[in-house]
Amino acid sequence: MSKSDSHKPVLLAEVLTGLNLQSEGIYVDCTFGRGGHTKAILNHLGVQGKLLAFDQDPEAVQAAQAITDERFSIIHSGFAQMHKLIESRGYLGQVNGILFDLGVSSPQLDCPERGFSFMHDGPLDMRMNPESGESVAEWLAKASMRDIANVLKSYGDERHARRIARAIVAVQGELKTTRQLAELIIAAVPPIPAYKKAVVKHPATRSFQALRIFINRELEQLQQVLPQVLKVLAPGGRLVVISFHSLEDRIVKRFIRDCVRGDEFPIGLPVTKEALNPSLRAIGKPIKATAAEIDANPRARSAIMRVAERC
Repeated sequence: MSKSDSHKPVLLAEVLTGLNLQSEGIYVDCTFGRGGHTKAILNHLGVQGKLLAFDQDPEAVQAAQAITDERFSIIHSGFAQMHKLIESRGYLGQVNGILFDLGVSSPQLDCPERGFSFMHDGPLDMRMNPESGESVAEWLAKASMRDIANVLKSYGDERHARRIARAIVAVQGELKTTRQLAELIIAAVPPIPAYKKAVVKHPATRSFQALRIFINRELEQLQQVLPQVLKVLAPGGRLVVISFHSLEDRIVKRFIRDCVRGDEFPIGLPVTKEALNPSLRAIGKPIKATAAEIDANPRARSAIMRVAERC
């Protein structure tokens, strides 16, 4: 089984329901990955339907180019440029559904050369697009102890951020592989008591997650793109977001909440509900994977999906 075949799209049935697919609609998959959601959406579209996908990972783009379907096109770009890219194709205000499946795809995690996982030894990279920007190893080689600690604490909620940062600075410039960093973290933090080992995450989990989020500017890009959704979606169009981290989900939750509330008025000023001019309405409650899906795909354990509709 190839890596692409082993990739299981998270909350697939729920995504298709949340998008409220119309056979002749226009849809955008902002994170193609290995195309699990994309292919399922295409299967539900008619001959006039359109599906546009983005991905900044060259390997994902290469996998997408194997899809020979005139209704589908792939753009090698991060989703922060969505408004401009959609406008250039004449779809602005006409899109019936937008999907964000945030985080890292299984093929990325499973590839040692990408450096995302401490479970495999490989270059300490972690870039979604290895052709752009600096790697984690390059950043750690020059960052201050304070900056490293702030990243580990802010993006990973790492309790021992200062200890780990101090250990990294002590060997600054020498960390080149994921195994080296994982072993350094294990040595830097207090040992896990034997009775907790069965339930406690690997000591490097939070640090690797924090460094990946930081080096790829994942939260900043999400904050940049969400307001663009309001210009891209057609009235009645759906926004579907799957998050895997509490910081991501908090950004999405607050964005939808603010759009549902509508325009702000001075406290005490009597206004009608219609005058608030909400731009989105929330659809249902947040959705999580079932126990059966988590058993089949452990990556779904931390997934949470939110759906909203353009007013």
